Amino acid sequence: MCWQYSGSTSKSISELNRLWSYIKDPLFNPADELSFSHDRERKHIENYLQDDSNPFRAEHGWRRSSVEIPLIKEKVKFKSEDDPNIPTITVENVVHRSITDIIKAVFEDDISATFHMTPFQQFWNTSDDRVLNVYSEAYSSPEMLDAYEQINSLPREAGDSYERVVASLMLWSDATQLANFGDASLWPVYLFFGNESKYTRGKPTSGACHHVAYIPTVDVYIKVYGEASTDEMYTHCKRELIHAIWKLLLDEDFVKAYKYGILIRCADGIIRRVFPRFFTYSADYPEK
Repeated sequence: MCWQYSGSTSKSISELNRLWSYIKDPLFNPADELSFSHDRERKHIENYLQDDSNPFRAEHGWRRSSVEIPLIKEKVKFKSEDDPNIPTITVENVVHRSITDIIKAVFEDDISATFHMTPFQQFWNTSDDRVLNVYSEAYSSPEMLDAYEQINSLPREAGDSYERVVASLMLWSDATQLANFGDASLWPVYLFFGNESKYTRGKPTSGACHHVAYIPTVDVYIKVYGEASTDEMYTHCKRELIHAIWKLLLDEDFVKAYKYGILIRCADGIIRRVFPRFFTYSADYPEK
């Protein structure tokens, strides 16, 4: 209480309770604070945040790759799409994660205990004796029911008695401005799971959003051809870039998982064969 009523008068009861939650945390060790210095710790945090490799560490599953895209020119004809005379550019530093690794991590996490592994239908019996189908969640949609039926109709190997479930993948990619002023921007690809309730997915603090890749912005047209590209050509190049990156994301591991499923020990201790399936993909026009 002395801490709350001394110094600044802006410390609320909730702030006091939050301080107490830190003190009683099992990871808190009072001995670590004997030589505490605010300035020193602040510098440690600043150095950590200034580390360019910080957000995309390899131990967190992030990879850096490169992709190659063709760079055609308006009013210039080539024999075919495979014409060796078409200039190509290599786009470096494509930061991405394995989709199969994300699926494994999420289904092994405690959050999967709230997932709907088996889809179902919902109905409403109205007061005038009508029966209406209720469409509310991805896991109760006709598409989920169809996908569930499809994976369970696939042939099984001898001894394979594992429960089969659908990992409902819902993806977004959208270039976004990071500030009201200037041109700082990001072009992320991120993933949600339709097995999870939309009410959970809609909470920013739920951790339901999983970043898959960050698409670099490349504008080298003028370096190759000596002139700026038209808006249409710029859109075309962006489309080629995102398609090349999706070839990177849909790697052999994902294709194998799509065909045969992945054995995952889920949070409830049950081993299930999980089949990834794409349910939604929201993207801007340049990404089509």
